[in-house]
Amino acid sequence: MCRDRSSQTSKTIPEVNCNLRIRGETVAIGSEPWLMGILNVTPDSFSDGGKFFRPEAALDQAFAMIEQGAKIIDIGGESTRPGSQGTPLEEELKRVIPLVRKLRRQTSVYISIDTRKSQVAQAALEEGADLINDISALRHDPDMARVVASYQVPVVLMHMLGEPENMQQAPYYNNLLFDLKYFFLTRMREARRAGIQEDCLILDPGIGFGKTTEDNLKIINNLSCFDGLKRPLLIGPSRKSFIGKILGTPPENRLEGTIAAVVISYLRGAIIFRVHDVLEAKRALQVAESIVKEIKVAR
Repeated sequence: MCRDRSSQTSKTIPEVNCNLRIRGETVAIGSEPWLMGILNVTPDSFSDGGKFFRPEAALDQAFAMIEQGAKIIDIGGESTRPGSQGTPLEEELKRVIPLVRKLRRQTSVYISIDTRKSQVAQAALEEGADLINDISALRHDPDMARVVASYQVPVVLMHMLGEPENMQQAPYYNNLLFDLKYFFLTRMREARRAGIQEDCLILDPGIGFGKTTEDNLKIINNLSCFDGLKRPLLIGPSRKSFIGKILGTPPENRLEGTIAAVVISYLRGAIIFRVHDVLEAKRALQVAESIVKEIKVAR
């Protein structure tokens, strides 16, 4: 059972050490934060309004984020903002596959493909993508688990209540933290049954995907509830609506709120951070990491 830490006065800093199987090798993850740069090649993204929809702009942005410190570039060709209706397969393929191909030829950065469709995932993996970011946690497409297992690549299992078109219609949980932990345990078990190795699993509590503002705050403040699952935690608070509700600002003016959420998430045990503003997040995490190391030395 997870205990809500909101009322606790003493906070401890979780020790995060996991192995992640990527590119056929086992990589230790946890000694330092990883930044995943968001690259939406859609005309209707909630956060950047299609700013990188053109292939040339998208490629330039990818290289800018790599220069700023992104460990992973997460390419998505389907908007999953609240109320979105989905993108046809052929259109999604047309948006993302040429970009994956060009990026793979020019850089060694880890490439993630943000998709719910097995055909898109497989096509991207054939072009050199390294991991799959599936907001449905392998539930949307019955063939997705087979694709992940056959390529033995990491997959992000994200929690979402409902579907993008209805996920923000009065979301409700009997016990938020317990429900999320049970969801992860169930999806991890199903992934293993499909032949996906446990060291290929990354967990994402799905900030903004079927959650109220209060839900999002509770999740971030209680990420240590998921320590026992012994898998890397990915958190994606970047420019989300809960920040806008707190600050009263549109997506383009939510940088400071995003940084606060990223740093608190790091202190609570997250290790991979999916962000639009890579440089600013990296600098904030460098300071937080230095403070945390000093705290550990002083103990």
